[in-house]
Amino acid sequence: MFTESQFTPAWWLRNAHCQTIIAKWLRSKKKLTTNNETLELPDGDFIDLAWTEKPSLNDTRPIVVVLHGLEGSVNSHYAKGMLGAIKEKNWLGVLMHFRGCSGRINRMARSYHSGDTDDVSFLSQFLKEKYPTLPMSIVGFSLGGNVLARYLAKEPENPYQSATIICAPLHLASCSKRINQGFSRIYQKYLVGMLKESVKDKITSNIFSTAFAETMSKKLEKIKTIWQFDQQVTAPINGFKSAEDYYHQASGRYILNMIKQPCLIIHSNDDPFLCDKSTRDISSIPKNICFEVSKKGGHVGFINGKNPFKPNFWLEDRVPTFLEQHL
Repeated sequence: MFTESQFTPAWWLRNAHCQTIIAKWLRSKKKLTTNNETLELPDGDFIDLAWTEKPSLNDTRPIVVVLHGLEGSVNSHYAKGMLGAIKEKNWLGVLMHFRGCSGRINRMARSYHSGDTDDVSFLSQFLKEKYPTLPMSIVGFSLGGNVLARYLAKEPENPYQSATIICAPLHLASCSKRINQGFSRIYQKYLVGMLKESVKDKITSNIFSTAFAETMSKKLEKIKTIWQFDQQVTAPINGFKSAEDYYHQASGRYILNMIKQPCLIIHSNDDPFLCDKSTRDISSIPKNICFEVSKKGGHVGFINGKNPFKPNFWLEDRVPTFLEQHL
């Protein structure tokens, strides 16, 4: 069901872009110590994990998995903040880096994308088998939120007691158009630049065939938008016919009704990355899903509080409060 969020932005941060940009700036120097682990995948690739603390032999604390956004990592401001909040609750947090996002180039030509749930599925099964007695929940930000929505829907018998999806591009086609408008093009330029650098690193490391690498190098120089990147890179590398085919197959909005466990979806009307109308254009929401909508908040911002020198990161209160009800 759709509900109205209780979030009220700080009086000094009512603009969507201020919420989005300053959230990152305020957390730029936040420190988070993690224990790292590498999982070898069935196809010969790997994913890197960042734990707040590895479970001990007799641990009873719950595990909360965190999925980052496009080209994010454990160093992303929202990831550090949420893992810190999980640690403060005396829970065990573990962030899964999507392939190639941990600072190490992945071994395969295939990349991660908004609809690829294979690695989340593998991690979830790994955790279930290794820590069978520990309760688990999962949180996904932005792209990771859409991946999470698809995973929960595709595998309803998953091991998680609850889930939270934050600022997710649940309708990818409209999001690629939204981020190509107005000031949002600044974010697009930043993200496309990072995506192109990741592809260049793979080309330099001879991950692709010589012929493909030469063709891709020529195409990369002309790519300026998210849609162009998905059309020229994401789709062909990952087996889609086109960007449109990828957007249709990978969007989480169409299968939300298949999610079975308690799930909180957090969305802001003024998110400069997402098309508000298309994201919320859902005919019915199951009772187990709380689709919480705020008027303000930006993209993974949600900063409130009266004192500019002591800002409060609302997500780090709201999400643990929800998860705690089900852990």
